[in-house]
Amino acid sequence: MFLTKEEEKIFNGEKGEVLERMFRLLVRLGDIYGANKMIPVGSVQVAGVSFKSIGTPGLEFLEDYAKKGAKIKVLTFLNPAGMDLENWKELGFPEDFAEKQIRVMNAFKEMGIVVTSTCTPYLAGNLPRFGEHIAWSESSAVSFSNSVIGARTNREGGPSALAAALCGLTPNYGLHIDENRKPNIVVNVDAELKYNADFGALGSFVGKIVKDKIPYFKGIKNTNTDQLKALGAAMAASGAVALYHAENLTPEAHLMDIKGLEKIEVGEKELKETYAQLNTGENPDIVILGCPHASLREISDLAEKIKGKKMKK
Repeated sequence: MFLTKEEEKIFNGEKGEVLERMFRLLVRLGDIYGANKMIPVGSVQVAGVSFKSIGTPGLEFLEDYAKKGAKIKVLTFLNPAGMDLENWKELGFPEDFAEKQIRVMNAFKEMGIVVTSTCTPYLAGNLPRFGEHIAWSESSAVSFSNSVIGARTNREGGPSALAAALCGLTPNYGLHIDENRKPNIVVNVDAELKYNADFGALGSFVGKIVKDKIPYFKGIKNTNTDQLKALGAAMAASGAVALYHAENLTPEAHLMDIKGLEKIEVGEKELKETYAQLNTGENPDIVILGCPHASLREISDLAEKIKGKKMKK
């Protein structure tokens, strides 16, 4: 991999231990995936925030770096934490867990990271530009930024995203490169998609089939960004889709040549079957709203639907 003179200084430890270790991680990652160089990133979104996920070793790692003066180079947001940071007592989280989770957040904050704890950073002030290189972790946010916005990011792990935040760089491979953003399967949709859940069902069905391919959708009409968010999130959950294109809807779709690609058909039958597979519970113990986190439009729509109604015990 080609390194600039400034990058060589970081690699050789001339900019401090923290940057050296983080940059070497990025170089190693780039070597694995055949990157030819480093590229600057405009923003970062870091996963590995919940104490339940990273445990004591992760907490000690973050606190050690914070004490050594690690500071981010670009705007950086966090993925959700392991608890509600304001109402954890009311929700019954143990004090020991809460204390460690708060320490995790404080370590990130000490580095200069915005402790938003959201899986939709593009709704909270971290909105990349079309074509901008970023380094994001959350699978649904990666899908939305690549597909709906047209920014460029691979799905980063927590350590690689943190390294990108501290160095302001990421290896040039994967979805940062034009050639790797081309679709390799066409999805012909012949079904009415009215609600956000319909887009979730479509995404769940398609994700299982295409796995980590880049689908190109035809036949989707009259949609909005919340529904495209639901589509991408479902494909990232049931498969590993980090980028999709939708005819006349997403910004790069018109640039793509889909001649000769494999095709799959999705109709009302497939959506009904997907709903049946996902809706197996009859008496839910809990109702969770906003995964990915809801937009203001979704919250407003929900508030209107439950206006004047009472929750059943």
